[in-house]
Amino acid sequence: MTMPIIRTVEEMRNTVARWRTIGGNVAIIPTMGALHKGHLSLVRAALGQAWWVMVTVFVNPKQFNSVEDLAAYPRTEEADAAKLAPLGVDMLYVPGFEEMYPDGFATAVSVGGVSEGLCGTHRPGHFDGVATVATKLFLQTGANIAVFGEKDFQQMHVVRQLVRDLDIPIEIFACPIIREADGLAMSSRNALLSPNERRIAPYLADVLSETAMRLQRCSSSQDLIEAAKHDLLAAGFSRVEYLELRSEEDLAPLDRPDRAARLLAAAWLGKTRLIDNVAVPASSAEMNAAPKSSDESDHRRHQSFQGTRARTP
Repeated sequence: MTMPIIRTVEEMRNTVARWRTIGGNVAIIPTMGALHKGHLSLVRAALGQAWWVMVTVFVNPKQFNSVEDLAAYPRTEEADAAKLAPLGVDMLYVPGFEEMYPDGFATAVSVGGVSEGLCGTHRPGHFDGVATVATKLFLQTGANIAVFGEKDFQQMHVVRQLVRDLDIPIEIFACPIIREADGLAMSSRNALLSPNERRIAPYLADVLSETAMRLQRCSSSQDLIEAAKHDLLAAGFSRVEYLELRSEEDLAPLDRPDRAARLLAAAWLGKTRLIDNVAVPASSAEMNAAPKSSDESDHRRHQSFQGTRARTP
């Protein structure tokens, strides 16, 4: 059966309504296209949790901070569809700008707290764009499950916060970062790197991983983080926007990993902005001493989501 490509809210909702008469959960994987193996891993995870799986492709202008960045973002719909069809995806939803933001559109969803700092500081308005389009997609599709990748770790927290705060009946699952053989986190933006920049790019993951190991043995992160920034610049990165240690549970800034943490970074190679993050586990003594809240348990459950295949495509 051919995977349909649907472009309007009305047609998409009619299709989902037919699915509902048959039964089963509906999963959504929101993307901006230029799909790679990381995206496809999210699809496979969704196929293990839901009977119906929909991938959305919408290059959301509200998430970009410059016209040039928006224009440069790769658009590969035909290739994306060719990658999805063999997996058993039931629908590719590709709404146009006018479908998502019709004339007179004047609403924005803004999430505080977890959207502050990190990318929130360096990309003003970006997470308002994320929250607005995610809310629209969740309400348009009526999906039960949404699957996101952990590469955009702050974005994942923003989406979970808005779902919780707005009582949207959808469960958010997170899947691990998928990396190239040399360690570079897979990203649609990697295609924008020159050959020399692509050679340098894996240093971001290398430096983060090495710093994460050292952080477990230190009493303060400041010197190690400054050294990591210096190493990235020495490797050829043109600018380090941020490199910070944050709590994995709520993104609170940390001076040392006294709880489960993430080391998150954004750095520029020429005109391309790369982001990445690595886990920094707390020491076993600190983890045993810390009380476990229900929120922490829920967070770990989502983190470890692997999926039990619900159907065979």
